[in-house]
Amino acid sequence: MFRSLKKGRPLTTLHAKDKADKAGPKSANSGTQSANAALSVVLDSLEDSKAEDIVTIDIAGKSALGDHMVVVSGRSNRHVVAICDHLVRDIKDAGLGPARVEGADAGDWVLIDTGDIIVHVFRPEVREFYNIERMWSAPEMGEGRLH
Repeated sequence: MFRSLKKGRPLTTLHAKDKADKAGPKSANSGTQSANAALSVVLDSLEDSKAEDIVTIDIAGKSALGDHMVVVSGRSNRHVVAICDHLVRDIKDAGLGPARVEGADAGDWVLIDTGDIIVHVFRPEVREFYNIERMWSAPEMGEGRLH
């Protein structure tokens, strides 16, 4: 029901290189095992909510943002908000700590950050416009190149 993004190399910023485990918020139980367990909770919740086109991107060690990024679509604004409400409740019920939510008022693009996992929930046309999956599969640039 979901797919992992494997094409290309994940995008990293020069300032985050080699500092991925030092920067950024992490959940109370940070680590590969807990991140994978949290990912399982997130994916189960998204499938229960009938989220569409679920894509997981492994960003562990490549970004200070977290260990996994999940990108999904909802059919409408109401569906996007319902997916997010269900996910936040499941994250809390699983004891993964509080999730930060941005964009729930509009329902076009909602970001949920658990510390280890970042979830983007889009309406299909908004997802196509921003094309986050493509950005994270962009080839890595050399350190000497700024533009």
